[in-house]
Amino acid sequence: MQPDNKTFALLNNVVTAVAIACGWALLALCALTGYDILARRLLGHSVQGVDEIGGYILAITASVGFAAALLNRMHTRIDLVLAIMPPRLRAVMNTFAALCLAGFALFMAQKAFVTLNETLEFGSRASTPLQTPLWIPQSLWIMGILLFAIISCVMAAHATWLLFRGQIDTINKQYGPPSIDEETEASLAMAGPQINPEGLNK
Repeated sequence: MQPDNKTFALLNNVVTAVAIACGWALLALCALTGYDILARRLLGHSVQGVDEIGGYILAITASVGFAAALLNRMHTRIDLVLAIMPPRLRAVMNTFAALCLAGFALFMAQKAFVTLNETLEFGSRASTPLQTPLWIPQSLWIMGILLFAIISCVMAAHATWLLFRGQIDTINKQYGPPSIDEETEASLAMAGPQINPEGLNK
């Protein structure tokens, strides 16, 4: 099956929206932490559960980050040997890597659902002052992992389809690790507003 550009655009939009929501959650956590520090120093009381909420947000953000990193080819790849392989063999290895990652993502999703099922079965709550029903943060955490699994499976299917079609260059371009030139161009694009035409920092 060949995912079209609309499929990848939709996945990218979903991941971007969820990542922005995670960013706002982190900003809210920073504000809550700042208030807690000031309240302890000036008002003599503290906000209960800031560290607990921070742990939940960290786990949820990390799971969403898996999907965002995958779409932007930011997962770490060791390519010392890959770089000297012939293009066709490199395409096979890149496809194999995509399939392995999809399998790992599905394994993570399956284990995450097992954890959530046990939480619902026993009605588990956090052993903290908040006594948070654990199914709430776990559901949001699983959402990120499930998104990662869906994207990795779509990309693995696409890479396999390209391999059967013999589109070697496309596989290596889309599913191989980014080259130094690509990483440099991406870094310059992100830093563009901060660099003047002479290449000097303002």
